[in-house]
Amino acid sequence: MNRGVSIAKPNDCVANEDAFYSSENCIAVSDGAGGCGLYADEWSRYLIENLPKEKPITSFEELDEWVDGIWEAFYNAHEEMAKEDDTLLSKFYKEGSCATIACAWMTGKDKCGWMAYGDSVVFHYSRKKGSLEHSFTRLADFSNPPRLVSCKDPLEEEGFKCGEFNLDSTSIVFVASDALSHYVLMMYELSKCGEYGEELAEEYLKPSGNSQLLKMAETMQFHFEKDVLHPLLDSTSSEKQFRNHLLNLYDQGILDMDDYTLVHISELQCGDCNFAFKKRVLKKLVTHHP
Repeated sequence: MNRGVSIAKPNDCVANEDAFYSSENCIAVSDGAGGCGLYADEWSRYLIENLPKEKPITSFEELDEWVDGIWEAFYNAHEEMAKEDDTLLSKFYKEGSCATIACAWMTGKDKCGWMAYGDSVVFHYSRKKGSLEHSFTRLADFSNPPRLVSCKDPLEEEGFKCGEFNLDSTSIVFVASDALSHYVLMMYELSKCGEYGEELAEEYLKPSGNSQLLKMAETMQFHFEKDVLHPLLDSTSSEKQFRNHLLNLYDQGILDMDDYTLVHISELQCGDCNFAFKKRVLKKLVTHHP
């Protein structure tokens, strides 16, 4: 079952600047950067519309070639739009349009290729192993300005990540926007604090709002799969339930108020004869600051 929902933050009358894609072979999220440049909503949709859906991007050179092949048409069209106002045109020339992108492609009966640029994150959780893999760097890096795919500026190789997940019949593959990704990764590392003590300490000592989320979360007792992951995935059964669940996490002081995007695939069947992916659900709660 495929479902997509986009809801602006309460009391904010702003455009939805995110875009997503979901099919049997590919899931993707592009988070438009409303604080950088102009037309972030249109740029994120443009990236998703033109994303290679069948074959993974497996190198920085491939990502650079793809963006190089599509940016000019977008830039030229939106340059003409910006010419209606000298202030807009100056801003567009200076900053352009920017967004993150994170994608997962199903490449075989037990393989998933992924690519990410920016702070949207691709995750793989195996219920059999109780292990979470992801495309990001370190928890504390969510406090740093993300590298962004621009419609005018060159990509930076340091911002590119790609890889492959080995799947099993209990695997869940999901892509999330930055605030929700921080929550998921923070709670997982807290559930295994002996293994991730160094990363948690780095986050704890960093002077940022995210460190305050960690300080609140560390006072709680929870099981990651039972109390964090399953409630999050289950909440996507309805727009109201998803909103209420995330607002409850915000009220508890463990989730930043931001745009929230979640796409996930679960109930995988891996075997020699058949490999069927059931796209369980996509839900999206999104808002942006201008």
